[in-house]
Amino acid sequence: MKVLAIESSAVTASVAIMTEDTLIAEYTINYKKTHSQTLLPMIDEICRMTETDVSDIDIVAVSYGPGSFTGLRIGAATGKGIALAKNKPMVAVPTLEAMAYNLIGDDRLICPVMDARRKHLYTGLYRFNGGKLEVVSKQCLIPYEELVDMLNEKNENVVFVGDGIDVAGAYIKDNLKCEYSFAPAHIKTQRASSVALAAMDMAKAGKTISSDEMKPDYLRPSQAEREHNKAQ
Repeated sequence: MKVLAIESSAVTASVAIMTEDTLIAEYTINYKKTHSQTLLPMIDEICRMTETDVSDIDIVAVSYGPGSFTGLRIGAATGKGIALAKNKPMVAVPTLEAMAYNLIGDDRLICPVMDARRKHLYTGLYRFNGGKLEVVSKQCLIPYEELVDMLNEKNENVVFVGDGIDVAGAYIKDNLKCEYSFAPAHIKTQRASSVALAAMDMAKAGKTISSDEMKPDYLRPSQAEREHNKAQ
């Protein structure tokens, strides 16, 4: 199984080509460039450098949210365009589950955190059992204090991963009572290789979709939608 994976849920843009036993290529940029500028050229580059014809890809996997509204739309549109053109199935990978795959093999409770602004985080709780991801708490949108209260109640050794560390780290340090750590820089942010790993497990479980079915999961309405609802 050869997977083309796309990650564009936050500032990081990442694409990868991966089989079940080899990461063939991964190209990741964590810099202030728009995903509309970066994703297609990055895909073209890894295909060119690895002499991969997109027709040889078996599955197109996309990190489908939550995250940046614009980033998710661009990632979904890019993946859908490739899948539609080449008649390939897709896998919609929950962003926070993919982030948990950054820490595959870790036996601690894994808590991905993404900055949702206004002192809120996109988060969920996961653990690996025998190499398989278990969802302890589904991805959701909650304030800092609610997450910390939940983790204090569980009182387990927890590892945080994601850019939410940058904004909520001080609050976590001051208020979390259980044992914890923050993921190191090289695996802290989103990675397309983790999207690919998650996608392969999901594909084996029969969780593929058509390109028409691919839709981002924002977990909350956009700013434009909120303003529209207020006006009504």
